[in-house]
Amino acid sequence: MAIELFNNGTHLVIGFYDLGSDEGIQSNQFLVVDGNHSAIIDPGGNLTHNDLVMCSRKYWLNTKLDYVIGSHQDPDVLSSLNKWLVETDCQVIVPAIWGRFIAHYAAPNQFKKRLIGIPDFGMNIQLGNAIVKAVPAHFLHSEGNFQFYDSVSKILFSGDMGASPFLRYFEKVEQPIEDFDAHIPNIEGYHRRFMANNKVCRYWANMVRGLDIEWLVPQHGRSFKGKEMIERFLKWIEELQCGTDLVTQETYKIP
Repeated sequence: MAIELFNNGTHLVIGFYDLGSDEGIQSNQFLVVDGNHSAIIDPGGNLTHNDLVMCSRKYWLNTKLDYVIGSHQDPDVLSSLNKWLVETDCQVIVPAIWGRFIAHYAAPNQFKKRLIGIPDFGMNIQLGNAIVKAVPAHFLHSEGNFQFYDSVSKILFSGDMGASPFLRYFEKVEQPIEDFDAHIPNIEGYHRRFMANNKVCRYWANMVRGLDIEWLVPQHGRSFKGKEMIERFLKWIEELQCGTDLVTQETYKIP
């Protein structure tokens, strides 16, 4: 299912929410097109690749697929990488810290010359006439992690932050959240386990308040649309105890 998230005539954002099968974790993929240039963000793995190509090709067939962009190293994010390298002339943009790890997804000597590593402090990615900002999101959940802010659509592709990965494909994952309180059970357990600690959550929330965000779109599950709903999520996450905040000696016991 291809969902049009933004279209002003020259700039287009498409979300794909139900590709693949229920063998793996539910994940979303995204295509950003500006003029004759395009990029795919977090293209996923082999479970989604063929469907993603079929569903997205009509949007980038007459454009250049400039980039495949990965937020971090997980297989649900990038394990289809070798297929994109073989089937297209794209460059690959990934966190520099994960460059040599992600190379294991590619055939020997296929990856290095087409790699653009994102430095820890982030970078601006030129896509046609638009800028996509690679925004630091380290330890949320990956040690070297980035999110991507599209300056035209004002969408923040937030990766695992805000994700509800255990929703099933039929649970209207393409629809934005309408009732934040009712959605908390879908995100609380995941964020407590996968986010490093409250400190980095607070730093992240402080940072993204400096962006003009209209839509916060995670890689899994449902999204947060509108400034009021986004602020509800920011206030919730900056108060959440998670990760190492919850660790005690009982966590580390010999079985």
